[in-house]
This record gives sequence, structure tokens and C-alpha cells, in this order.
Amino acid sequence: MRALENETGERFLIEAAQRDPRRFADLYEQNFARVYAYIACRVRNRDEAQDLTAEVFHQALSTLGRFEWRGAPFAAWLLGIAANVLADRWHQLSKQQEVAADDLDLEAGDGEIEQQAIVAQLVDSLPEDQRLVILRRFVEQRSVRDIAQELGRTEGAIKQLQFRALQALRARTRSSHG
Repeated sequence: MRALENETGERFLIEAAQRDPRRFADLYEQNFARVYAYIACRVRNRDEAQDLTAEVFHQALSTLGRFEWRGAPFAAWLLGIAANVLADRWHQLSKQQEVAADDLDLEAGDGEIEQQAIVAQLVDSLPEDQRLVILRRFVEQRSVRDIAQELGRTEGAIKQLQFRALQALRARTRSSHG
């Protein structure tokens, strides 16, 4: 009974915020700690965690009108946005590292840096759902169960996405070396 009350209350808050964006503050207050904790354990420092958390809530507010209630907690939607914000951040950082490596003109480490850059580009070229699964599994070191819960899919579906993504990466790696 308590879970139903929480779900009804959360749905009411979402619908109210969709009608009047000023009501988003209640959703922000209820979910801030969870989103911040999710991001904070995946970034380097507090300032970056605060900036990325702000970005998550900014994106959530700007796209709230497109949110559709499907029975999953609102926090799951927010964590999906957070995952995308983190993936974008890591993508930016990998590009910065690539530029820095070019500037340093490293001879001994060029092969390794070049290989990392190629892998990052290949992962970025995957379809969105496969890219998210690969980032969660191998960058964030998350379990299939956690990813399935976050993305609202079965564990079998996540394993299939991972399998297809790895197959695509292998094929693209072979074709780039062949």
C-alpha cells in the first residue's frame, strides 16, 4: 500500500511539474541526493560532480514535457539522463586527451594512445543502446542486473546488446586493420 502511495504521489508531482515548471523543485529535492551520489562516485572531484548534477537536472527540466509515466520511478529516468551526461563528459575528455597526446608528440606511447582513441571512436559509432551498455559494463564496471534495471530492460536484453556491440567492435577493428 505504501509503494502505491509513493507512486501516486510521484506521478502527481511529475504531472504538476509538466503543467508548471516551477513545481519541478519538489522533484529536484526528492531526487537530488540520488543523482549526485550516482555522479559523484564516477567523477574526479566535487566541483565536477556538482556541475554534472546541475546539467542532469537542467536537461530533465527542459525535456520533462516529453516524459511519459510508465510505472518506473522518476529517479530511473533521471539516472538515465545522468548516464548520458557522464558518457558525453567522458567523450569530451577522451578528445581532450587525444589532442594533448598529439601536442606532446609522444613516441613510445603513441601506439597505446592511438589504440585508445580508435576504441573510443569505435564505441561512439555504435547505436545508442549498445554504446550505453558498453560504457556501463566496461567503463563504469556495472553489473548486467544494474544496467537492466536502469534501462528498464531484461538482463537477457542487456546481454544481447553487449554481445552485438562487441561483435560490431570486433568486426570494425578487423576491417580497420585489414
